[in-house]
Amino acid sequence: MSNRPDHLNEQASAALELSDPERISRVRRARWIGYTRAQQVLDKLNQLLTHPKTHRMPNLLIVGDTNNGKTMLIQKFQRLHPPSDNAEGDFISYPILIVQAPPVPDERRLYHAILERVGAPYNPKSSVEARQRQVITILKNVNVKMLVIDEIHDILAGSPSKQRQFRNVLKYLGNELQIPIVGVGIKEAFHVLQTDQQMSNRFEPALLPKWEIGQEYLSLLSSFERMIPLRKPSHLVEKTLALKLLSMSEGTIGALSNVLTRACIKAIETRAECITLKTLAEIGWVQPSERKWGAAANA
Repeated sequence: MSNRPDHLNEQASAALELSDPERISRVRRARWIGYTRAQQVLDKLNQLLTHPKTHRMPNLLIVGDTNNGKTMLIQKFQRLHPPSDNAEGDFISYPILIVQAPPVPDERRLYHAILERVGAPYNPKSSVEARQRQVITILKNVNVKMLVIDEIHDILAGSPSKQRQFRNVLKYLGNELQIPIVGVGIKEAFHVLQTDQQMSNRFEPALLPKWEIGQEYLSLLSSFERMIPLRKPSHLVEKTLALKLLSMSEGTIGALSNVLTRACIKAIETRAECITLKTLAEIGWVQPSERKWGAAANA
């Protein structure tokens, strides 16, 4: 008969055999929890990945608040479709290519990011046109099936003409390669596309809303509790604790994960071995909105 504690999954239960420093190190690792909305977006990404090539490929715009799991989601998707050796060619295959949008909408910087991501050498002094041809050739050679542009809202840092030029580059890449393009960003990302009717029609929005109290949120807390290696159950779904955690995280999954990580470490260090309201009060947490106000006050 298994001696695994009922409140832990198999991996977390096994971690109880580790030393306290080893347990703390484990707690600090990134965790993936496949909640319903995240799984729906992953399903949509998988549909796009297998979409037949056409001259008008569908695209996706993943939008959510800062620290609400957007980047972790696309990284999870990339892990599901990792780069692989191409036995029939000279290049590694990259089914999913994720690059970060340049801090300003600059075509040359985008090409730099793409080439560096696949490890392709390039001449920094080459013309934009030559760089564009190189990018198209390389992406075809490495069998890219989807291009993901993270932090796509950064396009708004440029002038309207620069923004328009950058959008045209994305359209060109999508049309030339016949692959879907996925944009990832905060709510301002909608403004990137709304002035271009053709772009807005091609990009289907996928929202990652903030968390609210409800069954889905309680299921999320239950999943977290099963993954953090504490010897005693914390009963995170209990109403008082659940509401306190929602308030501290302000409804974002990234902040919630950080709160629970700190609280778990505190529970190990103090030998409490469970998370309580007292534990949460001792971690010195500053809510995300308070950090912004504090920074503004000190400016």
